[in-house]
Amino acid sequence: MGAKTLENQKIVLIYHGQFEQKHLELIAMDILREYDIHVDIRECHSDISRFFDPARHQYDANQLLKYIDSKNDPSALKTIAIFRVDLFIPILTYIFGQAAYKGKTGIVSIYRLKNEQYGLKPDENLLIDRLRKVVIHELGHTFGLIHCQNPDCVMRSSTYVEDIDQKKLHFCKKCRELLSSGN
Repeated sequence: MGAKTLENQKIVLIYHGQFEQKHLELIAMDILREYDIHVDIRECHSDISRFFDPARHQYDANQLLKYIDSKNDPSALKTIAIFRVDLFIPILTYIFGQAAYKGKTGIVSIYRLKNEQYGLKPDENLLIDRLRKVVIHELGHTFGLIHCQNPDCVMRSSTYVEDIDQKKLHFCKKCRELLSSGN
């Protein structure tokens, strides 16, 4: 968005569960750097148990996204919520995040971003790096960006955590131009 900074606009970063303040502030700085929009960080105290699917032992991302969207701050340009629960959509086994394309809301979970899910040693730095990329990616969808073919671009599709690890935290030139032009 660069020179087109949106005056008096904000992105609201909501977190559900325990997250270290320094990590939330790091994500907020990433959002500010990539989108040039101020970020408000807020804690969420909602009961999300109604979105749990006992047959899958996961949370329905579509329903959770709708719920977060219904609770949006009307003054927020966009809202991104981060969770610690395992997310799914009916056609996929799991997802890292979900967003409303050209909408106001996205959600992300760290659950499948943890090395421990794959039998590896915990790595907090890698976990936070992955989370930062998924947040920027999902917000990109809310701004109208689609998946990118550039292997380094943060908008590249990620089916596995290795896909997230291989891409950068930034937009490629093409996606940056699309974002700046408002698509």
